[in-house]
Amino acid sequence: MPADVRGTSRILRGERLIWEKPFLTGETNMSHSISNLEHHHFKHANFRRPGDVHVHFFGTATLSFSDQVRCEPGDPFEISADAFLLPLRNRLAKGAPQSFEVCRL
Repeated sequence: MPADVRGTSRILRGERLIWEKPFLTGETNMSHSISNLEHHHFKHANFRRPGDVHVHFFGTATLSFSDQVRCEPGDPFEISADAFLLPLRNRLAKGAPQSFEVCRL
């Protein structure tokens, strides 16, 4: 796992760049270390079940929404970083509304 990941997030509209910002992520840029998170997570028995897999997702504070960017269906999102071999690209699509049930405990 790379400790320090630096890259760029972009949003395109057609061939035109409408938003771009650098980001940093990785354990070096987190408030807590992975070992600290795991210590607090796995102290609870319900998180120590044999066969379970736990995945930690790194995030970043780079948000297009905070810059008042309004995305439209078809806009491609691109995330690139030196730690990745190739950029990740996904096109925004609008799906049909779905209903769901809320589970109440």
